[in-house]
Amino acid sequence: MLGLQVPLSGCGSSAGSADDAGTLVLVAAEYGDTPATSSKAFWDKVTGDFTAANPGVKIEVKLLPWADVDREVTKMVKAGKAPDIALMGSYSDFAAQDRLYSADELLPVSAEANFLPPLAEAGSVGSTLYGLPFVASSRLLFYNEALFEKAGVKAPKTWSELKAAAKALKAKGVEYPYALPLGPEEAHAEAMIWELSNGGGYADSSGNYSLASAQNIKTWNWVKDQLVAPGLTGPVAPSQLNRADAFAAFLRGEVGMLNGYPSLYHEARAKGIGVGTVAMPVSDTLRAGVAPPAVGVADWMMAFKQNGHREEIGRFLEFVYADENLSDFAGRYHLLPSTVSASRSLAGSGGMDTTDREFLDALRSAQLYPVNDPSWMAVSDTIKRNIGRAVEPGGDPKAVLEEIATKAKQAGAGR
Repeated sequence: MLGLQVPLSGCGSSAGSADDAGTLVLVAAEYGDTPATSSKAFWDKVTGDFTAANPGVKIEVKLLPWADVDREVTKMVKAGKAPDIALMGSYSDFAAQDRLYSADELLPVSAEANFLPPLAEAGSVGSTLYGLPFVASSRLLFYNEALFEKAGVKAPKTWSELKAAAKALKAKGVEYPYALPLGPEEAHAEAMIWELSNGGGYADSSGNYSLASAQNIKTWNWVKDQLVAPGLTGPVAPSQLNRADAFAAFLRGEVGMLNGYPSLYHEARAKGIGVGTVAMPVSDTLRAGVAPPAVGVADWMMAFKQNGHREEIGRFLEFVYADENLSDFAGRYHLLPSTVSASRSLAGSGGMDTTDREFLDALRSAQLYPVNDPSWMAVSDTIKRNIGRAVEPGGDPKAVLEEIATKAKQAGAGR
């Protein structure tokens, strides 16, 4: 999701301020990447419809780029000027500071129970839901069908099959047989996908961080020795390859395989690129029949206590989460709605094709980042900035992972 470079403000009614009893302030991430695709149109409609049905409550919406929204909301909160509602990438630090209303203070039991289970679990601290999932996505392995046909290979199911396909693609001159974006933009997503596919991941079965587990060390040794060293990941070092650059190369037809999400699939199809999708191939040493979860990602709606507008916030959020509104927003950006009923509604309306349904099926059992840990932002930043070193020439995956684990502990990551 890409943000506009210039913040937009004043969607809906801009009358009043956060101090007015009848005005709610919502700070939201901008999901569009041009004025034509801006989220402003959605929020104008929703806030207009809500105010018409609730004449005593006005909504002021401020849109900020994704690159800025978490930081700017944090600044607002520290300055004692918290918005009533925020839609952004993290919530748990505010929950830990007791600044947020819980879902049961805002929504009916039926609405709270309507969230897809993996999303509700990730949005909960302990057993209390504070981060309301809004829209989400899951990750699948994409492959360029034309390049695969040219190389005479089929969609891989195991790591060895993935390597064999990458070698065949390289032999046919494909620039990036497998694009491995371990640059600082979003390396934590690619890393988690690979680790889960070998039975590892960021946390153990008890919920404690296991960043330097034996499985994870084996994963990165394999990636380094079997993909990166033989030159199967392309001309750019993985530690320097960001997701946006990998996606752009895929859209130019230069990538054989990469992990992607729904909006990239639709963008590629619009450019005439045939895209096949499969679950991430698994390690050849993984026990037969084991199917690791896909990686899921969600964006979070949260309500701040500071201004005391609990009842009005609850009414507005219940309105926003109505199936037609949530499905509308998800459909605009080829994302997945966070609720069971909206997912069914969007699928039933023809708003999802077969691949969209594959993403939704993957999301239903996906594993999300440990966003309910207040230290996750610091931990994820450490992963993003360091994991690429594990596969560099002369790199030591075990040493890199142990360094990341040590920094995570220093960040207060006791879970």
